[in-house]
Amino acid sequence: MIKRLIPRAKNWHPPPLTPDYKTTIARAPRQPFVTLPAAETELTGPTFGHGDVGPLDHDLTRNFSAEGEPIGPRIIVHGRVTDENARPVPETLIEIWQANAGGRYRHMADTYLAPLDPHFGGGGRTLTDENGHYEFLTIRPGAYPWPNAGNSWRPAHIHFSVFGTAFAQRLITQMYFEGDPLIALCPIAQSIPDPRAVERLIAPLDMEATLPFDAMAYRFDIVLRGWQATHFENQPEGT
Repeated sequence: MIKRLIPRAKNWHPPPLTPDYKTTIARAPRQPFVTLPAAETELTGPTFGHGDVGPLDHDLTRNFSAEGEPIGPRIIVHGRVTDENARPVPETLIEIWQANAGGRYRHMADTYLAPLDPHFGGGGRTLTDENGHYEFLTIRPGAYPWPNAGNSWRPAHIHFSVFGTAFAQRLITQMYFEGDPLIALCPIAQSIPDPRAVERLIAPLDMEATLPFDAMAYRFDIVLRGWQATHFENQPEGT
């Protein structure tokens, strides 16, 4: 039986203009969106070679420095990538990037007072297996201040990028952590109009996957389309 394609709910995404999220005031478009057809080259290439993913790319505790261990709580982040009918999406490239345990990104534009960790780069990638499963070993990121208002702090989060069959087919989102009180105070997270969509971005603690005396685990499942789709930041249609 062929299952019908379930369209993405329009109210699953925040409106372009969300005044509490201050930068949208200047960035929000003033005219209606115009949909442009994708060219063949955008849909078919360029592609990446699966052999380019190294054996340590998924391990952010070891893929940047061989000289020492990064500072902070070790965590496992894992889950599955599925379509709207719960079918696994195999061989999909997932990239993540994040701040270190002090809330500092390894980026020249980050001027937060927290120090850089000499043994932590903050980036990794992996491929989903035949069941759509992925897994990263990393350090739990810290919260950090941002210039939205006088005293605004971003919740701890990890950025996710999910690629399709070409680099033009890319979806970006963020994963938050269960129990973080800053989620309810974050104008970015709260710009999403449906509370259920916000919940889809919060990874629960997964004690079954936790490694005793080593690393706690959080599960973050990604659904690409449909009413239970994970909220993505860049493409409201989810294609």
